[in-house]
Amino acid sequence: MELKEIEKKLHELVPSECKLTRVEAEGLDIVLYLRDINAFYANDQLIRKIAGAIRKRIIVRSDPASLLPQEEALSEIKKIIPPEAGVTAINFNPEFSEVVIEALKPGLVIGKGGATLKAIIQRTAWAPNILRTPTMPSSTIKGVRASMLKEAQSRKKFLISLGKKICSPSPEKSDWVKVTALGGFYEVGRSCALVQTPTSNVLVDCGINPETFEPSKAYPYLNAMNLELDKIDAVVLTHAHMDHCGFVPYLYAYGYDGPVYCTTPTRELAMLLQMDFISIANKNSSYSAPYGIKDIQKELSHMVTVDYGEVIDITPEIKLTFYNAGHILGSAMAHLHIGDGLHNLIFSGDIKYGFTRLFDQANTTFPRAETIFLDSTYGGRNDVQPNRFEADKRLMELTLATLKRGGKVLIPSFAVGRSQEIMLVMEEYASKNKDFNYPVYLDGMILEASAIHTAYPEYLRHNIQRRILSNDSPFESRIFEPVKKDRQEIAEGDPCVIIAPSGMLSGGPSVEYLKLLADNEKNALFFVGYQSALSLGRKIQRGAKEVPMVGEDGRATSLKIAMQVETVEGYSGHSDRSQLLSFLKSMRPKPERVFTLHGDETKCDDLSRTVSKALHIDSRAPMDLDTIRLK
Repeated sequence: MELKEIEKKLHELVPSECKLTRVEAEGLDIVLYLRDINAFYANDQLIRKIAGAIRKRIIVRSDPASLLPQEEALSEIKKIIPPEAGVTAINFNPEFSEVVIEALKPGLVIGKGGATLKAIIQRTAWAPNILRTPTMPSSTIKGVRASMLKEAQSRKKFLISLGKKICSPSPEKSDWVKVTALGGFYEVGRSCALVQTPTSNVLVDCGINPETFEPSKAYPYLNAMNLELDKIDAVVLTHAHMDHCGFVPYLYAYGYDGPVYCTTPTRELAMLLQMDFISIANKNSSYSAPYGIKDIQKELSHMVTVDYGEVIDITPEIKLTFYNAGHILGSAMAHLHIGDGLHNLIFSGDIKYGFTRLFDQANTTFPRAETIFLDSTYGGRNDVQPNRFEADKRLMELTLATLKRGGKVLIPSFAVGRSQEIMLVMEEYASKNKDFNYPVYLDGMILEASAIHTAYPEYLRHNIQRRILSNDSPFESRIFEPVKKDRQEIAEGDPCVIIAPSGMLSGGPSVEYLKLLADNEKNALFFVGYQSALSLGRKIQRGAKEVPMVGEDGRATSLKIAMQVETVEGYSGHSDRSQLLSFLKSMRPKPERVFTLHGDETKCDDLSRTVSKALHIDSRAPMDLDTIRLK
């Protein structure tokens, strides 16, 4: 529906006593500004009636002239919200006529049936925006929320421009859809695909390969688009790992000015990991990041967050819906509905269709799905992982054996997802075995990533969600100790467990601990996640007893590996081969075509052949730079 048509419809539907002053298409939302907002809320069914009529998400705000002065409004809000809500911040955002309220218990700010919210609106005319305060301090969340307030004016301008574009006249019906593989096909890393119709250009993910600094291997083949960056309509981000989100700021550095669609946790985690990437790059004398902090900040101001299951228009002819992928916090499968039923395709992103302690398994029910691009990280014929009960048992047995002989356990782990999974295993063991008195040190970004998890418990499994809401967060157990002392002191101290990024020993704290611990056979190194072909972790995993390193003086040296090295399977955030096949079998409706990606070439090929033979679904394994016509 075009904006003019929407405006006309709203003036017909909104009662005159509400005094509708203007209508704006603001990003995905249609915003109504009223002089008498109380008159609007006097009719409980009015907003439903309007949303049903125009089939858009509706936001109702007071006309700025009707807002209570901020000091008076603040005083009223403090009287309305009960003290036990744990309000940590109240900030006014005049650009959006809203008051942002952060609280440890948002439910008490909302009130039964929204009663408290309604009271705030009626007595102040400000529209409340309720945010959960993480139970652990998070500089990332604090920074993101502060930036959204600071950049409100420019963000408002961007959202109005985006809203007009989405509500522009529908183009003529498209008669073809094609996908170009720009990265992450026949490989793990730099995931990127371009979805095109005659009138739309949408990028799905835009990552880097964190294991190499060589541009031809590290970044997507954006030059193969034959398209200027300002011609891209939207970027759809499935999740925040750097191999999917790490190159997005580059787009803004070189001409892109459009939206990035993602879930809210993905936004926060992407900011965390991208800022860390720049920090590491700046410390490397032989490499510099392809973008700067200002490009990340511009990306943040252009991010549009979307909930699971919410259907949104991202171009006049493409609708996007996110579904839970079960991989990391906020990870999503992206469902694209193109044209008036022309084609429906799914990008799985990275999926987990199996048990984890953190998340429900990946969704398998979709409205329509002719084509799916499927994560094939563990698609090889031998890629079958043990069940989680066996994995947990083995991890703790190996850990206790190392600790009891006086050694230290080093677990290189991705800061987001894998670290929290391992933390939950150890926290549960410690809660059942009170004699587990060994510290578990958390280094690098793990504590920050865990704090972000506590801000979004609704994305976690119900039991973890319940514990966080009951002030019993497992991430704040007595056994966990943030690293506040010298790493050398930890390495020379009493037996302990150390969980540190990066998970592939490609840099960061895990490599520093490796240097300190590798020469002692009492110590142990446990791999709990994927090790890419180019990583230091893969070399050690394959049995290397001496590996090349770079010394503090920048000179090449070697490190002898005397410590015990083990791989504990079962903790991957990716589905193994049997889970991938089960996922496809469970999909409703059954897809007509499967394209494998995000896996070494042998794994992509093997999974593709098996899908064709065993499930009788047309399946192929494209390579980077292939273009596939879907319709």
